[in-house]
Amino acid sequence: MIIIDGKKVSASVKDEVKKETEALIAQGITPGLAVILIGDDPASRVYVNNKKKACEYVGFKSEEFALPASTTQEELLSLVNELNERKDINGILCQLPLPEGLDDNAVIEAISPIKDVDAFHKQNVGRIMIGDYDFLPCTPAGIMEMLSAYDISVDGKKCVVIGRSNIVGKPMAMLLLHENGTVTICHSHTKNLKDITSEADILVAAIGKPKFVTADMVKEGAVVIDVGMDRDEKGKLCGDVDFENVKEKCSYITPVPGGVGPMTIATLMKNTLKAAKLQNDIEW
Repeated sequence: MIIIDGKKVSASVKDEVKKETEALIAQGITPGLAVILIGDDPASRVYVNNKKKACEYVGFKSEEFALPASTTQEELLSLVNELNERKDINGILCQLPLPEGLDDNAVIEAISPIKDVDAFHKQNVGRIMIGDYDFLPCTPAGIMEMLSAYDISVDGKKCVVIGRSNIVGKPMAMLLLHENGTVTICHSHTKNLKDITSEADILVAAIGKPKFVTADMVKEGAVVIDVGMDRDEKGKLCGDVDFENVKEKCSYITPVPGGVGPMTIATLMKNTLKAAKLQNDIEW
């Protein structure tokens, strides 16, 4: 059994981005990422701080807009429009979920598709569906990068994704399909879940339930990717997979923390670099 080291893979992705950023800066272009954070959710604050550190490392300019939870929809959309117009900002990211009373979808749709480095805009989502895209959602793209780094082929494999969110589950299924995987999406209404998951060559868990995937749900020799970021009964960080028991059956498995998480931020850096190149008519 091999533990997939997301930190190591993400470091090599960031190093590549850093190298390309230096070349861009030499041409007078510094990629810029704007991050909007509303309210004081501690988990969101941690994510935003990690994104800021990654920007510093690769050489991007990062601007944070920390707004109070009392911010109105109009104020938020006005800020997004302002950032859409700014030439020095190539990527715009609004930390979700938003506080109650604000509309996530309206904000996603307000971000210009060429600055939508999360790839949540309907236009970008549609392009992912047909396989002709500029940006991919950071978590699924990061997972594909990890599989590639470990020479894990998707071609012809039975792939099962547990979870159907717009952020991870659905785009994950599409990316596996683009690589010729045979894909099944499972969710809360799926019957005989264990029968389906135990046939998977590649199993991706993205449901937000601590240690939900148990050893009896996993095929011997499967590749298990854990997208969860949960807390167990003792308050300790864990994933959607019961790591200690499941790892005995896998060929490859991602840990939590140190698996998928670092890849999400590395892919965000990659998307922001690509946005800067596209907006400056530099070939990607």
